[in-house]
Formats: sequence, structure tokens, C-alpha cells
Amino acid sequence: MASSSASSSQQPQPRQPVRRLVLASASPARLSLLRQAGFSPDVIVSGVDEDGLSAPTPGELARVLAEAKAQAVAALPEAADALVIGCDSVLELDGEPLGKPADAEEATARWKAMRGRSGVLQTGHCVLDSRDSTGTSATASTTVHFGEPTDEEIAAYVATGEPVHVAGAFTLDGRSAPFIKGIEGDHGTVIGLSLPLLRDLLAQMGVGITDLWS
Repeated sequence: MASSSASSSQQPQPRQPVRRLVLASASPARLSLLRQAGFSPDVIVSGVDEDGLSAPTPGELARVLAEAKAQAVAALPEAADALVIGCDSVLELDGEPLGKPADAEEATARWKAMRGRSGVLQTGHCVLDSRDSTGTSATASTTVHFGEPTDEEIAAYVATGEPVHVAGAFTLDGRSAPFIKGIEGDHGTVIGLSLPLLRDLLAQMGVGITDLWS
């Protein structure tokens, strides 16, 4: 009986992922999403100049940016033998891509233009295998319906500094959450990484997502 009790009280041993994961992003929100989903990625920031890249559509731009980040990190010695995940988000409003605002003044103008309207958050995803440089990419799209914050609420939000650090000048998991009426699509896309799309991309590369749990 004592042996059986001792055995049942043992804690499960940590899983060993079949491959090392590297997140090519400085975003704490993306890292948190991956950790909450059972992954333990290393973080290597790409340093890609986002302003130097362009594409015909906002969705394509998000994918191009994600690919550039993943490629830059996969080429580094510290990313050897890893699966590299690159992501980037832009807000599509009136057909134009909106990334991070340059300053508080631009963030204020953005919010006054967005309130009471809807935009599409485009998040590009790229997964590269640094062993052989093979990979795949795609963009996830989620419609965001903005509320109507007052000028005073916008000023208070901008004063926190949060909107100048995020694509579209808003976050779904931060101080601007009360100003978002709803979304249509995967909430992870808005936060910065779609886990269902990540699963699909890994499957295309012959990797099961559960094999990467830690």
C-alpha cells in the first residue's frame, strides 16, 4: 500500500520537445501565448528594418515581414538546429497597413480615426527550419470592431505609452481592451500569434505541434 501511494503522488516529469523552438520576436505577448500553450521557446530578436520592406497588400506585407524576421534569425549561429517562428502584425484600415505609430501624436490621431469603425488585424506567420532553410508562411486575419472612447479616454490611454509599442496602436490584452467592442476570428491573431495557424504550418513541415510541448 505504501508503495502504491508513493507512486501515485509522484509528479509528472517534464516533456522533452523533439525540436528546439526559437521565437524571432521581442513581443512579450507572443512569448506569453506560446508559454501558455505549453511551449518553451528561446527568444532571438531579428533586428529587421520593418520600414524597408513593402508589399502590394497589408496581408502580404505582414507575411513578408514575418518571413524577413524568421530568415534573419534562422541564419544566426545561435539559432542552429532550431525551428524558428517569425511573426508580424499590421492593422488594415481603409485598405492601408498601419504598424506601430511613430509617436504619441500619431497614436492619438489613429484612435480618433479608428473609433466606431472596424479594421482587419493581419498577422503574418513564418516557420523556418534552420537545419536546411526549408519553411512555410501564411497570414491570419481577424476583424476588430472598435468602440468609441472619448477624447479624454484616448488621451489617457496614449499617455500610458502602450499604443506606440504595438501594431495598430492597440492591444486586445492590455489597457485598450475596454475600447474593443468585439472581434471576428482568432483572438490570438490580434494578440500577435495564431496558434491554430501555427499548428497548420508545422504540419506542412511534418512536425506535430504536441511534439514541441515542454
